[in-house]
Amino acid sequence: MNNAARIRLRLLAGFLPVTAVLYVGAEALNPRGTDQVITSTATAFKVLPVAASHSAQLYLSGSLTVLALGGLAVSYAAIAALVTRRGWVIATVAALLGSLGAFTGAIVNVLVGVNLAAAASAHMSQEAAARFLVTTSHSAPYHVAGYAYFLSEYAAPVLMGLALWRSRSVPRWLAVLFTAGLEIAEGQGSGGPKVVLFMLPFAVAMVLLAARIWQAAVRPAAQLSDTTPTPSAAGLPDLATTPLRAGPGS
Repeated sequence: MNNAARIRLRLLAGFLPVTAVLYVGAEALNPRGTDQVITSTATAFKVLPVAASHSAQLYLSGSLTVLALGGLAVSYAAIAALVTRRGWVIATVAALLGSLGAFTGAIVNVLVGVNLAAAASAHMSQEAAARFLVTTSHSAPYHVAGYAYFLSEYAAPVLMGLALWRSRSVPRWLAVLFTAGLEIAEGQGSGGPKVVLFMLPFAVAMVLLAARIWQAAVRPAAQLSDTTPTPSAAGLPDLATTPLRAGPGS
């Protein structure tokens, strides 16, 4: 592993703890009850006053959420770099699903959280704001992004945990902690600062995985490569020590 590869791997490792901080901060700052899909005017009338009272906080939590999901997409690629032997195909699929889930999740959070803050702080009647939010939640782009987000956000952690378990590149308890911690973190609602306690396992797993990736960046290349025998070790002649035979014309 040359210096360029080491630096890149260390940069990828740095995304994991940053993503954990952004994710936990976004959920802790999200105003209570504002993370639900507004499918009816009754729900909109109930949520809009809360959003209007905390529009700046809602903008901040929505922005942090989008940044956290972007960091999560990179983090999946970084974690997959740990799996180089058994389970590498599963890790690759998990990284692709995780990136898809993060991308579509950012779209969903913009359509739900940021749009809610914009509608609540705009100079329009509550009826007009409610119609705007309900129309958004019933739009085709939202449904496509929502289904992709729902399927991939819960499947990707399981697949990545399975890949880490099979590869033994990290302790198996860490693979379980990552899977369970991320699943619990993704299921948290806008419950205020208390959600930090439920998201701590995810944050701890991300920090520990970042340390493993950092260690892999400084590990000798011989320890990272597969243990397949070289042609010389497999019984083929070594050209450096085998005398060359003279040809017919010598």
